[in-house]
Amino acid sequence: MKPQKPKRKPEKELTPITIYVCAVGLGLLGYLLGEFILGSRPHPWHWVAGIIGIGIGYLVGKLVVRRVGDIFGF
Repeated sequence: MKPQKPKRKPEKELTPITIYVCAVGLGLLGYLLGEFILGSRPHPWHWVAGIIGIGIGYLVGKLVVRRVGDIFGF
């Protein structure tokens, strides 16, 4: 009987920096637009706009990485 080699865990795929840049950028843009447009409304709505912007930025970042690749590839 041969000695068995220890099994290696598959390496995790890291999230490309492009996705983070898009998410933070569009989140900040959503927050600022929410503050500008909804400034006189109740306070938390500009935070909601920022969170929605982060979600949209994540999806846009995934699309950019799929089509172009990691733009900021470090």
